[in-house]
Amino acid sequence: MTANVVKLGQIATIDISNVDKKSKVGEAEVRLCNFVDVYHNWAITDNISQGFMVATANENQVVRFSVKKGMIAITKDSETRNDIGIPTYIADDFTDVVLGYHCALIKPDETILEGKYLNVVLHTEYAKRYFEANASGSGQRYTLTNEIIAGFPVPLPTIEEQRKIGNLFSTIDKKIENNNAICVDLEGMAKLLYDYWFVQFDFPDENGKPYKSSGGKMVWNEKLKREIPEGWEVIRLGDYITANRGISYNSTTLEENGVPMINLASFNVDSTYKASGLKTYSGAYGEDQVLRPYDLVMCNTQQTAIDPAKDIIGKALLVPDIFDGDIVSSHHVTTIHVADDAFKYYLHAESKTTWFHKYVAGFASGTNILGLDFNGVLNYKMPIPPKEIMSKFANISHSSEARKNEVIRENADLVGLRDFLLPMLMNGQVKVKGA
Repeated sequence: MTANVVKLGQIATIDISNVDKKSKVGEAEVRLCNFVDVYHNWAITDNISQGFMVATANENQVVRFSVKKGMIAITKDSETRNDIGIPTYIADDFTDVVLGYHCALIKPDETILEGKYLNVVLHTEYAKRYFEANASGSGQRYTLTNEIIAGFPVPLPTIEEQRKIGNLFSTIDKKIENNNAICVDLEGMAKLLYDYWFVQFDFPDENGKPYKSSGGKMVWNEKLKREIPEGWEVIRLGDYITANRGISYNSTTLEENGVPMINLASFNVDSTYKASGLKTYSGAYGEDQVLRPYDLVMCNTQQTAIDPAKDIIGKALLVPDIFDGDIVSSHHVTTIHVADDAFKYYLHAESKTTWFHKYVAGFASGTNILGLDFNGVLNYKMPIPPKEIMSKFANISHSSEARKNEVIRENADLVGLRDFLLPMLMNGQVKVKGA
């Protein structure tokens, strides 16, 4: 691609946000697009914004930092150099979303610079090297000034060519977002089914009717201090499971050509798998330390108990069936061994409940780093339904997890395609034809 090179500040305005996460009396209520939202998304859409936190901003901040379609947000400062300058494209118009602290808002001159295209350029290794090399600070925190961002050299082809490149990558990103929405829907349906069957106790009775609503007998259980369906058993979890922690590692045993390692960064706060958190391990391990698809694993460590967005201790997930070959886990992860697959899926669903997490969190201790005393988990008491009901639930849950795994694999392929095309388009090895 032959193009002029122009400094970003000549074709866009740049504002560094000062909007914090606090709510103040007299200010306008807004939703914040924060550092993590920018960092983890190729584009910010209306669907993604539904999860934004609520805070307030003054009138001047609302004017300066409201995000609108066509703008770009980038991460401005972080503890590591490679976490700054990460961009996202604002793909929809918003009336109440402002950009949060630790980020900068870039407003392109739309007659010269296409926002989608700028987002592509800022995702290149060329851009990452520029920001890493020019960031100020050392040791504790690195930051980008307005001048550094404005000085970024942008290759500037015709606006028509910019639109073709931007639209290509937006198409890929929309497919990834649609796939993510499928996973969210599957998670929601699984939770709804669990609530309906095992919280409201309206699982199908022998006639296929909802048990409790159809007059199914409920009996008082002294151990749980509540009613449960007749014929259900109350168990101590430790009588049904065994557990072991994963492998200790250090920087010398983490290499790109290693085996996939599930670690604490693999857990989302909603007990789903986070693909971006995966590490690869190159050290020694035994056959008894290998994970299999659909093994149940639990996070046993947490860096902080203050930020709800990082409250992952005690969260459990089923190892996704997306890897070829062996998988291992780190010492921050406990593998839960269950003899009965039906009970495993039931336990997985139980582990996602607020009461299970509240119970488990009571056995976490530490100052800066929390560690989970797994004996507390083993002593957890829970009701279990007859095997037939658990098996029906397990079959439905497994089908849902298998579909999610298909989507995760497809997203990985799409990200790989995007990363493959990115440098080739930018250096002119390939061109985008058509609209």
